[in-house]
Amino acid sequence: MNTSSALSAAPRDLPVWQLAVASLQAGVPVALLCVLASTGSSPGRQGFKMVVTVDSMAGSIGGGIMEHKFVELARTLLAGGNFSPVLRHQIHRREAPADRSGMICSGEQQLLVYPLTSADLPTVLRITELLQQSASGRLWLSAAGLCLEQQAPAAPHYTLQLGADWAYSEKVGFRDQVTLVGGGHVALALSRVLASLDFGLTVLDDRPNLNTHQLNPYAHYKRTVAYEQLPQEIPAGPHQYVILMTFGYRSDLVALRALLHHPVCYLGVMGSQAKITELLATLRAEGVPEETLARVHAPIGLPINSRTPEEIAISIAAELIRERNTV
Repeated sequence: MNTSSALSAAPRDLPVWQLAVASLQAGVPVALLCVLASTGSSPGRQGFKMVVTVDSMAGSIGGGIMEHKFVELARTLLAGGNFSPVLRHQIHRREAPADRSGMICSGEQQLLVYPLTSADLPTVLRITELLQQSASGRLWLSAAGLCLEQQAPAAPHYTLQLGADWAYSEKVGFRDQVTLVGGGHVALALSRVLASLDFGLTVLDDRPNLNTHQLNPYAHYKRTVAYEQLPQEIPAGPHQYVILMTFGYRSDLVALRALLHHPVCYLGVMGSQAKITELLATLRAEGVPEETLARVHAPIGLPINSRTPEEIAISIAAELIRERNTV
């Protein structure tokens, strides 16, 4: 089984590109705003986007006074007719000698205001299709124009070159991918939460007729697999998060053995402290080195005395947010 549900969450950018399509098709002037880089405590992170017309907008580059200023700048540029891309460095500190954003949160951003034209419509349509289909591609923005290329497997999610020959690229779709190994009640509750947090979501289980797996409407992909085959089922990479929440201790052990050396950024196991202690003791007895076991997050979830599947899901999602935002 390999399915994608109608209720699974779309990437954050989809409404942005949908408004761009509708505006270009209607002949309405439209500008794309994009955060090309961000450091420190910035209100919008790298890759955040907006589309702005004279009377509508979608998306966000972080909110606050800075976003308001850039929306007004975009509308002024649109009212003046054709304009060239505008790159602006913004510093969120009152004492900055130049490029002050009006905010005091201490970070910095590189922002782009980019005019979209009717010539860009085929590319914008294709980007929208890729996002709707959870398909891959690579978006490029530069002084030479907007284009879409095939995604190189080993390429980083974002690239940026500043200067006269500036160029920005990003992978289309979700940067961060979560795989839940085990499709039970907590996986269903966690899927519901993760659907709102801009994670691509896959749920795997080894039981072919599990109702909570089959009926999960939030996962982008669901498959029935043997846990011994997990390294072949889960991509490696710096934005891959894996959570083991299988039927019980034995299946957790099989899944964990399979993934101990799989290069992902986060590998966690759900369970009581007693179960986790026994699980790790078994692996130590099998000769697994301590440095290998140290990469396992277990038991997962922030300590909020959670009891129900929904409460456990909140605690796990909070831990994933903390991990993602410390990278």
